[in-house]
Amino acid sequence: MTAFLLVITAIVAYVLGGMNGAIIASRCIFHDDVRNHGSGNAGLTNFYRTYGVKGIVLVLAVDVLKTVVSALLGGILLRSKGAFEVGLLFGGFCAIFGHAAPIMHGFKGGKGVLCAGTMILLVDPVAGICCWAVFLLVAICTRYISLASCLACLAGPIFMVVFSHGGLEVLLTLFCALVVVVRHAENIVRIIGGTENRFSFSRNGQK
Repeated sequence: MTAFLLVITAIVAYVLGGMNGAIIASRCIFHDDVRNHGSGNAGLTNFYRTYGVKGIVLVLAVDVLKTVVSALLGGILLRSKGAFEVGLLFGGFCAIFGHAAPIMHGFKGGKGVLCAGTMILLVDPVAGICCWAVFLLVAICTRYISLASCLACLAGPIFMVVFSHGGLEVLLTLFCALVVVVRHAENIVRIIGGTENRFSFSRNGQK
């Protein structure tokens, strides 16, 4: 029975995860595909660099809502097994994976940062705030959004340990972080090579 609940959670959360906010907003508002521009990534940063602030609210709404629904689905289904938090994390992980590699978009999705940040806030608000603080600190100091994203996500399992969550919960949080880090592999290579774009609030101000 538990395996059946996990399978249901995985399928539904993966499909929901594939409903990419940046792709939806670029098509509905601009009749375009954000993946045809900039880094080719279907994420919030590339969307902003391409189109500016118009449509950002829709991107945020879709990606946050799908993560919340996916995580809550897992939590509710596994609550009867005494594994509500595990269910939250498993549903969130499947949504992040669906966002990063959506079958309906040819496996070309986003990098899962907003999804991961939403999930950990839902599971543990204090740990989530700490992760977002890491993100903001690194982003402000370096202006590398990719570096800030990776370090914030890797901080997730550390804060889960600090705030006394169980081993399985920590492991699932680590898996979520690894998906984000792997999706940022090219960015990491560019940071090492000194060619990664730094974020600027001016759309043409990255350098």
